[in-house]
Amino acid sequence: MVFFYKLIRSIIKALHSDGTPGQVAAGIAMGAIIGLTPLLSLHNALVAALILLLNVSVPGAMLGWLACLPLGFLLDPLFDALGRALLMGARALAPFWTWSFNRPVIPLSNLNNSVMLGSLVIALILFVPLFALAVCGQELRFPPRNACSCHTIHIIPPVPSSGERQRVVRRLMPA
Repeated sequence: MVFFYKLIRSIIKALHSDGTPGQVAAGIAMGAIIGLTPLLSLHNALVAALILLLNVSVPGAMLGWLACLPLGFLLDPLFDALGRALLMGARALAPFWTWSFNRPVIPLSNLNNSVMLGSLVIALILFVPLFALAVCGQELRFPPRNACSCHTIHIIPPVPSSGERQRVVRRLMPA
């Protein structure tokens, strides 16, 4: 229970951190790849290594993983159908699959599993839209700190200074 509390607290802290919206968005998008695809795979190890090596928000990646994990389970039938279509339905890809599975590393990726292949294709397709959505969400929720005041929208008008108040009172109440 304490672990989950600390995890949620670190995610919230990361969203309020000095990191750029791009760093948090990249973490969310990379975490979504891990969340949408089956966990024990070669490409997830590669994505996890990229998260740790690049200047990406690790709590953002945890948020993306936690948000997309249930979605990955719900979309398994779609992943299976897409993977079957790519592995068995597309006869034009048969030479590519034969060539790639005869390479030394590709069989370790388990891409001959239809769910694995379909989920990876969908996750890679969704990477750019998720990144863009997360950047927009970050900039809407937390505007840049160095933004000049001419771009901010004031819902409540600013309080006038004492000199401005005296001028307004003089105009309203002539002597």
